[in-house]
Amino acid sequence: MAIQDKLNLTMLCDFYELTMGNGYFEKGYKDRICYFDVFFRQCPDHGGFAIAAGLEQIIDYIQNLHFSPEDIEYLRGRKLFSEEFLEYLSNFRFTGDIWAVPEGTPIFPKEPIMTIRAPAIEAQLMETFILLSINHQSLIATKANRVVRAAQERTVLEFGSRRAQGADAAILGARAAYIGGCNGTACTISDQLFGVYAGGTMAHAWVQMFDTEYEAFKAYCEMYPNNATLLVDTYNTLKSGVPNAIKAFNEVLKPMGITKCGIRLDSGDMAYLSRQARKMLDEAGWTDCQISVSNSLDEYIIQDLLRQGAQIDMFGVGERLITAKSEPVFGGVYKLTAVEEADGTVTPKIKISENTGKITNPHYKKLYRFYGNDTGKAIADYLCVYDETVDDSKDMEIFDPEATWKTKTVYDFTAKELQVPIFKNGKLVYKCPSIADVRKYCLEQVDTLWDEVKRFDNPHTYYVDLSQKLWDIKYSLLKQQGKK
Repeated sequence: MAIQDKLNLTMLCDFYELTMGNGYFEKGYKDRICYFDVFFRQCPDHGGFAIAAGLEQIIDYIQNLHFSPEDIEYLRGRKLFSEEFLEYLSNFRFTGDIWAVPEGTPIFPKEPIMTIRAPAIEAQLMETFILLSINHQSLIATKANRVVRAAQERTVLEFGSRRAQGADAAILGARAAYIGGCNGTACTISDQLFGVYAGGTMAHAWVQMFDTEYEAFKAYCEMYPNNATLLVDTYNTLKSGVPNAIKAFNEVLKPMGITKCGIRLDSGDMAYLSRQARKMLDEAGWTDCQISVSNSLDEYIIQDLLRQGAQIDMFGVGERLITAKSEPVFGGVYKLTAVEEADGTVTPKIKISENTGKITNPHYKKLYRFYGNDTGKAIADYLCVYDETVDDSKDMEIFDPEATWKTKTVYDFTAKELQVPIFKNGKLVYKCPSIADVRKYCLEQVDTLWDEVKRFDNPHTYYVDLSQKLWDIKYSLLKQQGKK
């Protein structure tokens, strides 16, 4: 039996979530309502923002939460858990509330991507899967968006399945890359499962299989005349590859009246070869023939190629995208921010560290984004306590994140609450949009960011401010804990 057939993802948790759950059960905290925030501390690649992704898989996971008889027997065999706790797990399901920013939303450090309100054991048991889903897909979506922006509206395809760290990384990585802006993938199953368009033509083995390069090209054009992209670097790109491609196009496609075709480069000096190939194709009358390239590309290489005048229409980006090679850890965390008392009062909680970057923002919160009415651009994000509202008819003062003594006046803006309800009392209340709509939304929302925030190097630090009430609560908790 394959491992996938044995998996119950409820058991994909850190073991301490079970020991803590048993402890909560035994100490009377089973039904205590808790609030947890999911957030990250630093943008990958020192970028100005990240892209939220992975919510749909979290929804599927929560809807299927359960412990099988086999799971209960395994836990019983560990001889750590009470029978009463195991009985509780036998009937386990999620009964709480979840809010999250929609997939494709640009997000910034230390603001809640997701908020979970649930009984302590339920909230604790979901930590690992929620984090792995958001951490992985947000990382790949963020990297993909950087690559897509570097390509300056040229087609970008995700080509990395064979270099991904496992099947899930390939399949869900292709999904995340599409959300981030890629036009499609080489991963067939991601098309089958999610509708991420899969495409591809040939590898070098096709060319090597035939007696001559020309025969390989001619055969492919005959079989796939409406999708003829020929790999021209198997032997010698400019001496044989491009000339043989032109010959095959002339003999097979031209009589059919087909002008749409392509060549692909997978090695060599892409800038030089693409310029020379473009000249040869144009002189032969194949001005509509597209040139695509692959081979260990990333946003910086693509940027440099285009600065050098490379004549490239499509980029196939593989290992450096699917593994986020330059910074392969997203760093999202899952932290308790409040508990609910018996009378409904919400008591804020804070984590303090000597590393100030690890001090959390306490309380059950709302997250707003301010958009300038004159430009439509995002001005700042704003965190406040759950019972506060933002009056965007009035000017507001927000703090400069790089100099907390300095304020900025925000005026003529519209405030939009970013988190939306996902689950209410354990019931799904959110309809996942199509993957195409998520991608479209992502690109639209990235377009609301100023170019200074989108720079690859030394981006402008985007404002994420705390309301005065929330700051006062945080400061009070810091002082209280400092006295203990």
